[in-house]
Amino acid sequence: MMRKIRIILEMIKFEHSLFALPFAFVGAILGSVMMLDRLPSWAEIGWITVAMVGARSAAMALNRLIDRAIDARNPRTANRAIPAGLIGIPEVVVFIIVSFALLFLAAFNLNPLVVRLLPIAVFALIFYHYTKRFTWLCHVILGFTIALAPLGGWLAITGEAGPAAWLLYVSVAFWTAGFDIVYACQDAEFDREAKLHSIPARFGIRRALVIARIFHVIPAFGFLALFWMTDLSFGYLVGALIALGILAYQHTLVKPEDLSRVNMAFFSMNGTLSVVIFAFTLFDLVVLHRW
Repeated sequence: MMRKIRIILEMIKFEHSLFALPFAFVGAILGSVMMLDRLPSWAEIGWITVAMVGARSAAMALNRLIDRAIDARNPRTANRAIPAGLIGIPEVVVFIIVSFALLFLAAFNLNPLVVRLLPIAVFALIFYHYTKRFTWLCHVILGFTIALAPLGGWLAITGEAGPAAWLLYVSVAFWTAGFDIVYACQDAEFDREAKLHSIPARFGIRRALVIARIFHVIPAFGFLALFWMTDLSFGYLVGALIALGILAYQHTLVKPEDLSRVNMAFFSMNGTLSVVIFAFTLFDLVVLHRW
């Protein structure tokens, strides 16, 4: 049993929950301070963590399950757990059910609005896996799905979303879409042969990298705009500028003729960016403002 659990956690890259979880905390903390004049309780933060782990685990396991035939044909992914025969479909299905159960349990311990919105969240978590079968805008759909993390964190505490919440949502959506385009460059040739849709497959790797840079202009302005739209001060601004530097630097790591550092750009840089935004937001509101 423990061996199968380790295989599943490796299969879904559990450690990469680091991408979205810090932004969920940003949404929760910023929304709570702006709209309720308080910090979230430890219980609220705990349930948001459970919700995020459940949602992200379910989504990644679904991805591996739904794409198992595609993964088996792609040399880059053929050694993943399901096509390699390391784990069976029934075990993955059980894991997905348990993960969604965690999401539902957490939602019922947070805001009633979050419970009412659960069907939309579950639909998004399932639907986006199929989008590369019919549209090269799959990266954008993925982005707006992942960006439910900060919006959900905000709504879980406050029960309503103002302009700053939607700005954070859109910023995280295009941040995610941009780095997903970079990651998809690895499979551009395979996607064309398999008749799958992606921006690199549709426009070529060189143009795809340009589109990714254009997409990342939106979070660059969005993260800075939050400084003006909220109670955040210079402490957050320093973090936002560092994040912009990381955003720019990751685009120097990947070139059309050299994709060898995609994983560094995709995993290391983006994981660092989300932690930086969260850490400086927390520092600004807790230390500088003493909430």
